[in-house]
Amino acid sequence: MNDRQRFVATMHYRPRDRSPLCDFSFWDETLEAWYRQGLPREVTRYNTDEFFGMDPLFRCVLDVGSSALVSLDPGYRLFDGVVVGLMPPFEEVVIHQRDDGQVVQQPDGVRVFKKKWAVSIPLHESHLLVDRASWRKHYAPRLDPDDRRRYPGNWDDCVRLWRDPDRPLPLFLPGGSFYGWIRNWMGLEAVSLAVYDDPAWFEEMVTTVADCVIGVLSRVLQTGGEFDGCGMWEDMCYSAGPLLSPEHFKRYLVPHYRRLADLLHGHGVDVIWVDCDGKIDELVPLWLDAGINCMFPVEVGTWGGDPVRFRRRFGRQLLMMGGFDKKILARDKHAIEAEVYRLAPLVEEGGYIGFCDHRVPPDVPLENYLHYLRAVRHVWGHDCNLKPMAQFELVPRAGET
Repeated sequence: MNDRQRFVATMHYRPRDRSPLCDFSFWDETLEAWYRQGLPREVTRYNTDEFFGMDPLFRCVLDVGSSALVSLDPGYRLFDGVVVGLMPPFEEVVIHQRDDGQVVQQPDGVRVFKKKWAVSIPLHESHLLVDRASWRKHYAPRLDPDDRRRYPGNWDDCVRLWRDPDRPLPLFLPGGSFYGWIRNWMGLEAVSLAVYDDPAWFEEMVTTVADCVIGVLSRVLQTGGEFDGCGMWEDMCYSAGPLLSPEHFKRYLVPHYRRLADLLHGHGVDVIWVDCDGKIDELVPLWLDAGINCMFPVEVGTWGGDPVRFRRRFGRQLLMMGGFDKKILARDKHAIEAEVYRLAPLVEEGGYIGFCDHRVPPDVPLENYLHYLRAVRHVWGHDCNLKPMAQFELVPRAGET
């Protein structure tokens, strides 16, 4: 089977040669640490699939919120992509330098402080989106689905790729973000107050974003392209539960999720995932009711998010990806093997693709990660039709022999 066939079979509980074997990428700091442990310098976050022998599951995607159709497979051309987010993006500029970092305006208009040696998300400094006037001046005009800059300049070439029934890689649509983007644009406190102080304005923002995403995808889907899934990003939960109450979630978000799901289902796209961090337990049934049927990448966290438990609770209607606790990768080889075997029955059942819950962090020793790869290739992949792993020599870490 090729990678596309294997993904489709897995997410529809059909027979396949093995489960897809992939990862959610790595922190830049992780690779820097691994270089000191023997990883060749030519390995970057953009070619780890080939080096580690992983399946390039997310190697040809219409990138959420950006202008790139990411394709690193040599059999594919690099396309301009489809943009469902802000167009044009804000200019990315350095506002001012500090001894310990710099304040930068991001493409979403948010000004953040980036520390020189940080290994975390940059801190928000200020926001352009503060009220209705700034919304209508800076953001609403950038959410016009008819803006030609949202679509590839080589449209005909893209359509041929989208329609190709024999392409070896899956192709995924960007579903945008109906809450997470707005939360970023104005900050968590401000968006939380807006829900109560000016709910009509909050609803206007959500509707405008949804109209843009659905408008763009409608044009793409009308080409007759065959897409294998659609991915959203929300990040609307924390360690104790959702940032938006389930009541408000049902009132403001669920109707637009249903609009998106109805559009996708009408064109044969029936795998729709949402990337949401935190404790998602209260929102999963609401997403399912709205037609969003896959959780990605099932963050374990301190709250014990567990794909096995989710499968018991929601059954086969809930598809999942991720869910291998990244903290275990930093422990010992026995713990790694135990988790690989614990998740094995779920991998075998289907509807689930296991990998690290978010990018592999820098406290994971390279030796541990290689042990994890060997374990999943044998246990989840049955040593069947695997991509080749590069051979190289590990270097003892400081203080070790």
